[in-house]
Amino acid sequence: MKIGILTSGGDCPGLNAVIRGAVLKGIAVHGQQFVGFRDGWRGVVEGDIVEIPRTMVRGIAKQGGTILGTSRTNPFENGGGPEVIKANMDRLGIDAIIAIGGEGTLAAAKRLTDAGLKIVGVPKTVDNDLDATDYTFGFDTAVEIATEAIDRLRTTGESHHRCMIAEVMGRHVGWIALHAGMASGAHAILIPEQKASMEQIAEWVVSARDRGRAPLVVVAEGFVPEGQESPHSERGLDTFGRPRLGGIAEMLAPELEARTGIETRATVLGHIQRGGVPTAFDRVLATRLGMAAIDSVVEKRWGTMVSLHGTDIVHVGFDAALGNLKSVPQSRYDEAAVLFG
Repeated sequence: MKIGILTSGGDCPGLNAVIRGAVLKGIAVHGQQFVGFRDGWRGVVEGDIVEIPRTMVRGIAKQGGTILGTSRTNPFENGGGPEVIKANMDRLGIDAIIAIGGEGTLAAAKRLTDAGLKIVGVPKTVDNDLDATDYTFGFDTAVEIATEAIDRLRTTGESHHRCMIAEVMGRHVGWIALHAGMASGAHAILIPEQKASMEQIAEWVVSARDRGRAPLVVVAEGFVPEGQESPHSERGLDTFGRPRLGGIAEMLAPELEARTGIETRATVLGHIQRGGVPTAFDRVLATRLGMAAIDSVVEKRWGTMVSLHGTDIVHVGFDAALGNLKSVPQSRYDEAAVLFG
C-alpha cells in the first residue's frame, strides 16, 4: 500500500514527529510505501509529491515545522475537488491519505471522505481546541514558549513599574492564555470563553499595582471585551473564511493606561509560539499519534481521527472531532481567577 501524508494549516512543533512515527511503523511493521504531499492540500490538488524513504525521517522528531511544507489551501477551490484529487491519487498510485491538521484541515478531510476518498486524520493545533482529543501536540510547546516570554516581560515591567500585556494565540479558546498565565503568575487572564469589562480589567491592574506589583495581563487573541460583539481583527479572512485575528493587546494597552494612569505596554507573541523544537511531551504524543494513524489505515478506518483520551490513543469519527470546540470550562477559569481576583 502506498500512503500519502500531508501537513496543512498553521505549522506547529511536533508535525515531523508524526511523520516519523507513521513512516517508521508503516515500513517496519506493514511494509508500506510513503509519499508526502508538498505544502498541504495544494500538493494534493496539484499532485505535487515527494518520496519518503526511511532515511528521510531520521532524526526529524526534534525539528520544528514540517519537512513537507504547509499552506492554507482549500482543496475545493482553484481547480480542486474530490474528482481531481481522486484522479491524482490513481495516477500516482496512492491508496490512502493521512491528513495532519486542525479544524479547517479535518473539515476538508471529512468532506473528501464523504465523497469517497480514503482519508484518516491526525489532530494538530497549538490552540488545543479540538473537542475529541484531550490534548493536541504543539500545545505544550506553545505554552512553554509563551511562559518563558511572559517571564521576560515581567522583569522589564517590574524595572519600569509598567503594566505589561502579553497577547498569545487562541482563536476561539483560551487554553494557551490560561496555562501560560497561571504558570507565569499573571494578574489577569483574558480568554474568549469569559467576558470581562474594561472596568473589571482595570480593577485587577490597579489591585496588583496597589500590592506593589508591576501588573501583568495575559490575553488570548480571540478575547472579546464586554460590550463588543466579535474578536479584534484587521487583516481580513483566511482561505476558509475565518477572520485573521490579532492586535487585541494593542487595543487594550492605551485604554488601560487611560483608566489606571499606569504606563502600559503590549507585546504580541504571534508566530513565535509555533516555532522551534517541540517539547518532549509533544514529541512523544505526536509519535504515538503517527503510529496510531497507520493502524487506522491498516484497519481501513476511513473518516476517523486518532486522538488522546486520558493516556490512551483511540479512534474517533470526523463528526465527533468537529462537533464542538473544546472550550476552557468555568471551573478551570475560576481556579485561575482566585490567583488574581
